[in-house]
Amino acid sequence: MKVFSNFISYLLHPLFMPIGGTVAYFLITPKYTPLEIQSASILPIFILTVIIPIVTFLILKNLGLVHSISLETVKERKYPLYIHASILLLILYKVIPNNYVSELYFYFTGLLGATIACILLVLLNFKTSLHAVGVSGLLMYLINLSIHFEINLIIAISVFILFTGGIISARLNLKAHTPMELVVGLFIGILSQLLTVRFWL
Repeated sequence: MKVFSNFISYLLHPLFMPIGGTVAYFLITPKYTPLEIQSASILPIFILTVIIPIVTFLILKNLGLVHSISLETVKERKYPLYIHASILLLILYKVIPNNYVSELYFYFTGLLGATIACILLVLLNFKTSLHAVGVSGLLMYLINLSIHFEINLIIAISVFILFTGGIISARLNLKAHTPMELVVGLFIGILSQLLTVRFWL
């Protein structure tokens, strides 16, 4: 069970949620999107949200500011969250301007809001489950896209409901979080997408 819990924790790591939402949008949208625009969004977002955080994690680890990729303590989460918020701001201002991909723009706006909420909780010495934030945020985004484009995404939504339950069970099994930390993470992830959906739904 521990092996499975570690596997699903890495598979659904928060780092993969921004690029996951980006790819999901381009797969789902019925709008015609030139390949150039898709490439101009997917590649930079992958580099900024996956590659750069991994590099910065290695730097922070060498500096002794973090000790594991799980960021087990509240103190370890501070700098990675600051960096993540900065990266999301860069994406919002430079990679996906609001004038041509509004659905994606507000998905990242929701991610930024969720990150800021996690930072505020860290300052209050509370460790939110970032896995729960990421998976539940993407789940809510898929539901929003299904309503917005009037497309039946019941299979994808069902899979992510299972993923959400799976990641919660995995984090509890690994004793990485308390039930309250997971519930707060779910709440932040879902609410962050609900608050932005009114601007594009």
